[in-house]
Amino acid sequence: MTKSKKEIAARVPMPNQPPDVRRNNFEEVALGYTREMAMEEAKRCLQCKKPKCVKGCPVEVPIPDFISHLAKGDVEKAYAVIKSTNSLPAVCGRVCPQEIQCEGACILNAKEQPVAIGRLERFVADEYMHMDACDLITAKPECPYIDQDKKVACIGSGPSSLTVAGYLASRGCKVTVFEALHEVGGVLVYGIPEFRLPKEKIVAKEVGALKELEVEFVTNYVGGKTFNIKDLFDQGYKAVFIGVGAGLPKFLRIPGENFIGVFSANEYLTRVNLGRAYEFPAYDTPIIRGRKVTVYGGGNVAMDAARTAQRLGAESVHIVYRRTADAMPARHEEIEHAVEEGIHLECLANPIEFRGDEKGNLTSVLLQRMELGEPDASGRRSPKPVEGDTYELETDLAVIAVGTNPNPVLLENEPDLKLNKWGYIEVDEATGETSIPNAYAGGDIVTGAATVILAMGAGRRAAKEIARRLGIAE
Repeated sequence: MTKSKKEIAARVPMPNQPPDVRRNNFEEVALGYTREMAMEEAKRCLQCKKPKCVKGCPVEVPIPDFISHLAKGDVEKAYAVIKSTNSLPAVCGRVCPQEIQCEGACILNAKEQPVAIGRLERFVADEYMHMDACDLITAKPECPYIDQDKKVACIGSGPSSLTVAGYLASRGCKVTVFEALHEVGGVLVYGIPEFRLPKEKIVAKEVGALKELEVEFVTNYVGGKTFNIKDLFDQGYKAVFIGVGAGLPKFLRIPGENFIGVFSANEYLTRVNLGRAYEFPAYDTPIIRGRKVTVYGGGNVAMDAARTAQRLGAESVHIVYRRTADAMPARHEEIEHAVEEGIHLECLANPIEFRGDEKGNLTSVLLQRMELGEPDASGRRSPKPVEGDTYELETDLAVIAVGTNPNPVLLENEPDLKLNKWGYIEVDEATGETSIPNAYAGGDIVTGAATVILAMGAGRRAAKEIARRLGIAE
């Protein structure tokens, strides 16, 4: 008699705020699993002997192990497993593109929906947010002794630098993080909206835990202006990590981009998120609250900008994209949420001119209708203009979210730092070391705009090499 295969239960859905409610507030959209829901979802895991999900994770979380503990209701052991490789699980559980990483590699994809690894990671991390800092960072009840002679500096305070700081501080290094802005967190604070990643509840808690491990944060310090890499080595730092991101916005290079009401996504989201414009009048941050908003691009940043504008009271929000919706690089979940909230996808359209009034205010955009051409060698169909088919769309606020370039402030003041042809820092792929000995780099300043988890993976790789050179055991 043959043994019947295990029947796989349906994936446990994530509770969310209703669209008609959440489109009017900045509270987190996803409400998170209950303990019962998390345990039910954890039991869907097949506990593969050769788990592909681990290889799909840039920081190599032992996924089946933490899920196994969670399925038994042992959240403490589940958390300890996650923290063995991941410094920011509460962040990753919210913003990582699991569908193309760990969940994308899940064997259940063949016939079923994959295990909701990101949602389970989020649940475990949130359960531990009440714990003290040593538990939160190291998954151990005691904090390590900090060796003041093993000094390491991080430039920038985004996810790659926070990962370096967490890894090394938990192993006894004295880490100082230098941040150009007045608040710590990098893109986690200025780029990702509150409704996707709460600042006080999540980011501040992770940063606070690092402070308990004697990580020092120095704000309003601009690498390349206030100090340079040589200054840090002269001050006794044994290693320097560069995690400054890629914050120089790209523009469309079309007529009218200087009209009042045209923003880069960087400026728009920074004003709203870091400047707390969404909490007006408690924070009196200037921001144009557009009536008819257009956003240009199809990635996660475009979704964030569009959904932010909606929450700030826009009557209508259009995302203009020159390809079809199924080609948008944004996470499917973010696109789905945006559409549910009333965002209109203006696909197969390309902006060719912004128009304004005599006072210099934006009033409309001229769009070129596009169509997909024949597939190229890779099978991808490139958009091409439909000759003579243009139309005008009323808009008083335009947000350009078509990518970023490396910010030159630090780079142009470090002549010994080797850059590639695109202007990003060249590193040893195995260690993250740059052309300057004992200076490392990771995240968007190396790869170009990517994901939080990829930046964290780069930070972890560099931190392991720094620890090895400092004689710190794994």
